[in-house]
Amino acid sequence: MGAALPLLCFFAFLAGFIDSIVGGGGLIQLPAMLLLLPGVPVPTILGTGKVSSLAGTLAALRRYLSGPEPLPIRWAVIGLTAVAAGGFAFLGARAVSLLPKEAVRPLVLGLLVVMAIYTFWRKDFGRLHAPRLSGRREVLTGLALGAAIGFYDGFFGPGTGSLLLFAFVGLFGYNFIAASASAKLVNVATNLTGLFYFATTGQVLYQVALPMAACNMLGSTLGARLAQRRGTGFVRLLFLVVVGAFILKLGWDTFLA
Repeated sequence: MGAALPLLCFFAFLAGFIDSIVGGGGLIQLPAMLLLLPGVPVPTILGTGKVSSLAGTLAALRRYLSGPEPLPIRWAVIGLTAVAAGGFAFLGARAVSLLPKEAVRPLVLGLLVVMAIYTFWRKDFGRLHAPRLSGRREVLTGLALGAAIGFYDGFFGPGTGSLLLFAFVGLFGYNFIAASASAKLVNVATNLTGLFYFATTGQVLYQVALPMAACNMLGSTLGARLAQRRGTGFVRLLFLVVVGAFILKLGWDTFLA
């Protein structure tokens, strides 16, 4: 395990960098952990990864909030979305033993394809910050989004950050930068819920998790800083690249593996 730690830290850094901008860090970190920690039970790998992911998400959120310009985020609604996501993430984790994950893959694959086509076709998608919801409708949409994404994150997981990013742009009318910061706040809630479960059941390797968490935080901070500097056009391009990678990965797992 000691020999694998430098590589694990490298992949945690890379995962934090990508995840802080458009989500998708799990696509990098989890496969690396499964490969480099043979013999470690999968729940322990998931719990260990949650420590790293949570640390990086918090670092990215802090960087977005401390940027040179205040983010135009409706904090009350995003807070309610995060609370709903955290609660339903626990329900999703409990449902893992009751429902087959294989049934979810084709649905998520189809959704990702639609997201990629729509984002590519709409050249102005996510460039302007023009919130389109208000009042009760905004609150109900936030709660529904939190419940759906939270349950998905607890049950299946891959692509949660990218799904949130797309939803905040498409449903709420945020630009990519504000949407990314909002997604991070919701991700904090879902990661906390998952980590609470794994930590209380003794399924975290802290000697691996803590160094990975430090590297994930560094990558997340640098990624969020780059997103702020390069703007929405850069985030849109990286979003398409990451969603494309998700499509290939899920397509392989669904039809070829």
